[in-house]
Amino acid sequence: MSGATADPRLAAARAVPKKRMRLSWSDPALRGIVWQVVIVALVVLGIWWLVSNTRHNLEVRRIATGFGFLWREAGLPIGEHLIDYSPTDTYFRALLVGVLNTLRVAIVGIVLATILGTLIGVARLSKNWLLAKLSAVYVEVLRDLPLLLQLLFWYAMLQGLPGPRQALHPAEGVYLSNRGLKLPGLVWEPAHGWALAAFLIGLVATYFYRRSALAKQMADGRPRPVWPAALGFLVVLPVAVWAALGAPWTVDWPALRGFNIQGGLTLSPEYFALLLGLVLYTAAFIAEIVRSGIMAVQLGQWEAAQALGLRPGQVLRRIVLPQALRVIIPPMTSQYLNLTKNSSLAVAIGYQDIVSIANTTLNQTGQAIEGVAIIMGVYLTISLSISLFMNWYNKRIALVER
Repeated sequence: MSGATADPRLAAARAVPKKRMRLSWSDPALRGIVWQVVIVALVVLGIWWLVSNTRHNLEVRRIATGFGFLWREAGLPIGEHLIDYSPTDTYFRALLVGVLNTLRVAIVGIVLATILGTLIGVARLSKNWLLAKLSAVYVEVLRDLPLLLQLLFWYAMLQGLPGPRQALHPAEGVYLSNRGLKLPGLVWEPAHGWALAAFLIGLVATYFYRRSALAKQMADGRPRPVWPAALGFLVVLPVAVWAALGAPWTVDWPALRGFNIQGGLTLSPEYFALLLGLVLYTAAFIAEIVRSGIMAVQLGQWEAAQALGLRPGQVLRRIVLPQALRVIIPPMTSQYLNLTKNSSLAVAIGYQDIVSIANTTLNQTGQAIEGVAIIMGVYLTISLSISLFMNWYNKRIALVER
């Protein structure tokens, strides 16, 4: 009966008795504890030996340790830097320039590789025979060639282009020569910075407004449109801030002056070759991930969407890809990490990223351990940040069982 109480003797009979650990090697519990203690002791002993051996060798060779060298004058020329830098600055600032150069490649490369890889992955499933075969050839060729070979190939191709006077001019304000790629650039002023800050604030406000709208819809069942608020936060607010500060808008157009092309935005041959190689190589892997994710969606989903009268493009965007993301995101995270770590091959074509600058620094100062530790710390921080964000996003789109 529902009101009856359970017999305590029956509850005790059903309880699994706990086994007492015996001081015998035949006891698996004791063996497990002993092996764990032994392994931990060996790991601690190995670390202690490495540290003591390193300290002894440094003392014998009279090599100073520590990170005090970071505040000494670097005397290191760096061709590309996103922040102000001169050889009279410290090693710390030089390494900071290297970190920013690495992030410049990684972030832009991830965005472009994702777009290109998604397009190629969808094209591989196209009913157009030629488009599908060309996409398959791209994937198989680019994926099977070593990345370093591809970087050297693209760098040699850019070095073989004509000089600035005979530069390729495919569009207005676009020049491609052995000096790199020249593009029109916006003259950045404080008003643009404030407008960007307003856009970021609007992005956060849109996120919280959307959450509030969804919560109210779950409570009363009435849908509330989010796009008017998003339009106000993401468009009207930044434009209003930009207009209130004078609405500056000056485009710097590159043009041939003398023996070189002056003005505009410059992508050096080293950066352009590195970015091109990383994007094309990683996009081949992303294309296969996207293709497998789309194929993992059940055929019934396609048929049900088509039965509702949706066009193929709508089916892909609204029905298939949102479900495929649950399969795509985990392996896509690995490709983002691979692209970031593969950017360290920049040293082979002369692009000064964190690896190149840290190697020069440790050669000048002799602080090899500190230099390697800095490189490891930078890549570990970037990789963990990417992993945390992608894991958070993967959890956001995961199916919730009820």
